[in-house]
Amino acid sequence: MSDADRLHELSGLPAVDFRRGTEGAARPPADAVAWRVSVDPYGPDEGSASWEEEFDAFLEAVDPSGVRALIIGQWGESYEETSAYPIGLVVAAARRLTSLTAVFVGDLVMEEAEISWIEQSDVTALLTAFPDLTHLGVRGGTDLEFPPVEHGSLRELVIESGGLPAQAVRGVLDSGFPALERLELWLGVSAYGGDASLPDLAPLLAGTRFPRLRHLGLRNSELQNEIAAAIGSAPVVAQLRSLDLSNGTLGDEGAAALLEGQPLTHLASLDLHHHFLTEPMEGRVTAALEPHGVSVDLSDRCEPWDNRGAEGRYTAVSE
Repeated sequence: MSDADRLHELSGLPAVDFRRGTEGAARPPADAVAWRVSVDPYGPDEGSASWEEEFDAFLEAVDPSGVRALIIGQWGESYEETSAYPIGLVVAAARRLTSLTAVFVGDLVMEEAEISWIEQSDVTALLTAFPDLTHLGVRGGTDLEFPPVEHGSLRELVIESGGLPAQAVRGVLDSGFPALERLELWLGVSAYGGDASLPDLAPLLAGTRFPRLRHLGLRNSELQNEIAAAIGSAPVVAQLRSLDLSNGTLGDEGAAALLEGQPLTHLASLDLHHHFLTEPMEGRVTAALEPHGVSVDLSDRCEPWDNRGAEGRYTAVSE
């Protein structure tokens, strides 16, 4: 299943689709929007344009030196071709994209490709090519590579997946991102390659990796209770302003561990939506945090499949 929506904005800029063949139409200034470049290999004009042709047309129609945000949408039959194809073309244009500070790779919705069918690649090539990049987003964990990298400008990293490989998690956490303020990892499920375990998260939870981190999202995990228990004593929590443990299999045991751990009253927000808490536990969470000004999201209470208890819990996004 997938509930990932098409991006409406990136780095504070509204998303706009670039379309070839509309040269006479008015377009926004290059720096005013986040440009989405994509093709539809299954549409009525099947085979008429490749992503490379679309991207070349984009570079000619829009001043590339002014582009601040770029969204890589569908690049072809994404079940078969990895994101190395569009990433390579963007990297090759780095000398022209001199103002680029935000990139999102894989803005595909379910009708185009289930999230776990999106074939990714080594996305750190973008960080190497663009030293001023502040925002990087990725959708899809299949064949995702994230070898450790040093980057002094990155402030936000989001990886959405139905199953995030452990080697990619370790690569992120072994990277040097001194400016990183927001980190969001959708860990997913083992059935779709999400094989990261709690020890893989240890460098992050210790609070020593990213000194400027203020928002942490460890989402969409079948290990949500174990993560919640670890958060209860994790040093990183003291530096956070917001915490997101949503979309996973969180139950009363995980919520109790959160409440019994270190204080969370310094947070501005705690997002637990899509959860398996009972109504009494929901009341305990809100009573413990909302009087201190913490905004708590407990929407979308779920019921286990087939009355199977904890074994019937499910993440919001898998296939």
